[in-house]
Amino acid sequence: MINEILARRSIRKYTGEPVSDEHITAILEAAMSAPSGMNRKPWHFVVVTEREKLDRLGGTTNSWAMLKEAPLSVVVCGDPGISEKYWEQDSVAALENMLIAISMLGLGAVWLGCHPNPEREGPAREILGIPEDIIPIAVVSIGHPAEE
Repeated sequence: MINEILARRSIRKYTGEPVSDEHITAILEAAMSAPSGMNRKPWHFVVVTEREKLDRLGGTTNSWAMLKEAPLSVVVCGDPGISEKYWEQDSVAALENMLIAISMLGLGAVWLGCHPNPEREGPAREILGIPEDIIPIAVVSIGHPAEE
């Protein structure tokens, strides 16, 4: 198990092959299995497979450009209304579980920062219809790796 954690890398190039529904479910289950303060689970996940939305997100900033090639993105969001003190830490724990699961499934991913940058949060919120009280923490670009 430790080898899978140590082998995880940020992958920014993808083959274009779609990610299966079974893999998407496994990724989300791993994320939702993360620990959270008082088991409040103050996270939400926005699954993005629509090419138009991925392309628009990819145009937000140069560091998100790989989304224009990715077949999948999951936006990890935190909900301060559920856990005022620990929503950020809990959401990032879910994000790390997600990244490890992606690697273990033979997929590739890269964590793209969003919060606390308004110039990234705003477009993500607008493109995906994320309500104002939910905070987009990170955009995860996911696909079958075309690099190591």
